[in-house]
Amino acid sequence: MRTIQRTHPFDRRQIRDAAAIAAAMVAVGASFGAIAIAYGVPTWVPFLMSTVVFAGGAQFLAVGLIAAGNPIAAVLAGLLLNARHLPFGLAIGSTMGTGWRRIVGSHLMTDEVVAFTLAEDDPARRRRTYWLMGLTLFTSWNVGTLLGVLLGSAVGDYEALGLDAAFPAGLIALILPSLRDRATRVVALTGTAIAVAATPVLPAGLPVLCALLGLLTLVRFGRRHREA
Repeated sequence: MRTIQRTHPFDRRQIRDAAAIAAAMVAVGASFGAIAIAYGVPTWVPFLMSTVVFAGGAQFLAVGLIAAGNPIAAVLAGLLLNARHLPFGLAIGSTMGTGWRRIVGSHLMTDEVVAFTLAEDDPARRRRTYWLMGLTLFTSWNVGTLLGVLLGSAVGDYEALGLDAAFPAGLIALILPSLRDRATRVVALTGTAIAVAATPVLPAGLPVLCALLGLLTLVRFGRRHREA
């Protein structure tokens, strides 16, 4: 029994975390699939995006901006939104392995996968956690997309199911622990205020980009840190 426990690749905590994040991703993926159908996007497009793009925030943003008739903003917003993957790759690139593993692993890289991976100190556990979370999220996201497309096609009004609230609720749950840090909290609130103020006067998609101006508050915090 001890030998089996030692050689088992994943422990209970890893499996529990994977199951919890999978359940959340099914709900968020269903939200994306239903919203895409409600916007009049062809049925095959959500599946293609969830498989080839596999970037939840960028997918929601792209579908919404394309439906609003602003494809250029969709491209720019997607590029800016996914620019965070550059430091992610530098932080955990060695965890993926080499060759084809790094190519496949880079496609599975998401915020959640990186967060769970960096929480592990042991290199071997990091590698196992990365692949477990990456494959779990990829599978659950596509299953959720399928459910959303089916529900959206059958119901028509995705808001009647409350699926439109799944994605923002999931994001809020992810960022809540980070808001304990004062600098992060100020950046988030400033960006939110800018986006809300810009919404009535700017085309769809641009207020989201303007929210990045909240990062300028970090200059003030950096200056205070140097003075201290």
